[in-house]
Amino acid sequence: MSDIQLGVYPLPYDAVTDLSFLTKYIYPDMRKNYYWSDDFSPEYYIAQAKAGFIAVTDTFEGKELLLPEIQFSYAILHFEDLHISKKVKKLLSQKKPKLHITTNIDTVIEQIQHYHKNCWLTPQYHATLKETLYIDDNFQMISTYITENNEKNGRLVSGEVGYIIGNTYTSLSGFSSREREYRNYGTLQLVLLARFLQENDFSFWNLGQSYMPYKFALGAKQYDRYDFLQLWYEHI
Repeated sequence: MSDIQLGVYPLPYDAVTDLSFLTKYIYPDMRKNYYWSDDFSPEYYIAQAKAGFIAVTDTFEGKELLLPEIQFSYAILHFEDLHISKKVKKLLSQKKPKLHITTNIDTVIEQIQHYHKNCWLTPQYHATLKETLYIDDNFQMISTYITENNEKNGRLVSGEVGYIIGNTYTSLSGFSSREREYRNYGTLQLVLLARFLQENDFSFWNLGQSYMPYKFALGAKQYDRYDFLQLWYEHI
């Protein structure tokens, strides 16, 4: 993780929980997207998430910081736009995979940290996510995953962590096995999760940053910050 760049400004709890401040000073400022905080409390994390930020971590002068990002644009999947490739359709018909969903996020995060070296999802960030569990009725961390041979106690081959606010779901990070026999299982997991969210009356899936091609291959649409925030506050 690199040092924070110049121009990244502090975002205290009082600011991130003040909608009038956010609306007047933060949201309209299209010169800035990243802010920083040394507050790793679950209350702060939930507040910045509800305000539309998606946080990662970085270090500055040896200190780990939370970096809430109010993105310039977001990739949003409306489930009627879900695209399923021929390869994934074949896996669905031949393998009959099952998606597991749980509030126990530890195992999936361990796999994310294993597959992504210098991962921003650090032990401190992991601890904060665990502390958010069950302290707010309108915020829920979950992990979703596919296991080898579709068994609950099998080896995880693809999965992710994210959170539910209102009737929205936001992805944080994920992993997929690099072994040849599990090729396309990452996309398979996304398709199964999209189906689950649709079947359970979620309004949309916030896939975060909009520069990654796989999100658009899945059927996501790009929303600029203003349009995203309008949609966001209608559904959280």
